[in-house]
Amino acid sequence: MNEKPDKLIDKKGIRLDGRKADELRPVKLQVGVLPNADGSAYIEHGKNKILAAAFGPREMHPKHLSQPDKMVLRCRYHMAPFSVQERKSPAPSRREVELSKVIKECLEPALFLDLYPRTGVDLYIEILQADGGTRCASITAAALALADAGVPMRDLVVGCAAGKIDDTVVLDLYDAEDKLGAADVPVAYMPSLNAVTLLQMDGILTTDEFEKAMNMAIDGCKKIYEMQKEALKTKYMVVKAEGEE
Repeated sequence: MNEKPDKLIDKKGIRLDGRKADELRPVKLQVGVLPNADGSAYIEHGKNKILAAAFGPREMHPKHLSQPDKMVLRCRYHMAPFSVQERKSPAPSRREVELSKVIKECLEPALFLDLYPRTGVDLYIEILQADGGTRCASITAAALALADAGVPMRDLVVGCAAGKIDDTVVLDLYDAEDKLGAADVPVAYMPSLNAVTLLQMDGILTTDEFEKAMNMAIDGCKKIYEMQKEALKTKYMVVKAEGEE
């Protein structure tokens, strides 16, 4: 059984995984990884490994769920039974249902829903390996999957969190910091529009700490945003090269 560490950050400001307070975990992004989906993306954010697939816009089934004036976005966030140390039940938990709703609502402001009335887009997010911050990493991958599917978007949505450990505000908490830390502030952001589409807080922060965490999370979002654009560019450079052959 793992013992609880005495300190999550040392006197020099170095965390247990070797990062500084304002440092992101390594992020790897790939677009177009699932040929059977209209759009797909894969993200490795720290030890998180997440697949996202988008299908649509297409006719809604069942039809009574369609909206006469806009497209409907449906989202399913699901953790694989092997994604955590103790086997998770494959049945959807309350947390998964909640996060499905949270991710759907933070992506909707980026979409031109009124362009495709009576249609729907289905978004599937599968957590293959979890290590803290899965909602933010899922948002980042889901936005890429929607863009890869050709769904018109105002901007990409990118997720990143900040929080508080050992009286220090830090960026991008991993699992141990998430569980043992004092607070967690997940943020979803559209950098080109300077618009926040998700802001949650778990724990207690002073006003100054909250502002610092918020600004730190937005800075993290901006860094990941550049990686998102690069991942899309890489995919379409490959498509272009294949078309020219």
